[in-house]
Amino acid sequence: MANILVLYYSRSGATAQLARQACRGIESVPGATATLRTVPPVSAASERPVKPVPESGAPYATLEDLRAADGLLLGSPTRFGNMAAPLKYFLDGTGSLWLSGALAGKPAAVFTSSQTQHGGQESTLLSMMLPLLHHGMYLVGLPYTEAALQRTAAGGTPYGASHVAGPQAACELGPEERELAQALGRRVAALALRLSRQSQ
Repeated sequence: MANILVLYYSRSGATAQLARQACRGIESVPGATATLRTVPPVSAASERPVKPVPESGAPYATLEDLRAADGLLLGSPTRFGNMAAPLKYFLDGTGSLWLSGALAGKPAAVFTSSQTQHGGQESTLLSMMLPLLHHGMYLVGLPYTEAALQRTAAGGTPYGASHVAGPQAACELGPEERELAQALGRRVAALALRLSRQSQ
């Protein structure tokens, strides 16, 4: 079995929806399973400890979740053309995995959501790739052979799955967005399985 970690931060729920659709794509691949995890929000009040378990939704990720994964999908809302601080904070704490090479040679992909069409989705996706490259991961995108990439008007890029929430911050994904998030999950899972077979 290939275990694919879907790790995300979501504020309004749209990125969480993309994460769940990616999990569906992963689990449609025979021999692959998805693990859904999130990260806690960061606070300027350092004296207030984070609850060890979120009140709802996916459990918080640990470094062991990353170490044990055969592949990774990383998701964040767009914040001024970059990933949100909670996800960046978590990634900044993965130095021990970088030092040991624990993620090297594993496939990874990224996804995002923004309020506006020109809110910086592509720069966010590209910036999320940078720490994955430093970890030695293989980046997976969405080729134009995915038909939904040609039809979508509400999200989706060759750099990764995406969603435009609009001024009302609508969390509901359109059909093409769901299709592309699932395709991204399938592509990471399929590559993880191929790499696993080659290493045996």
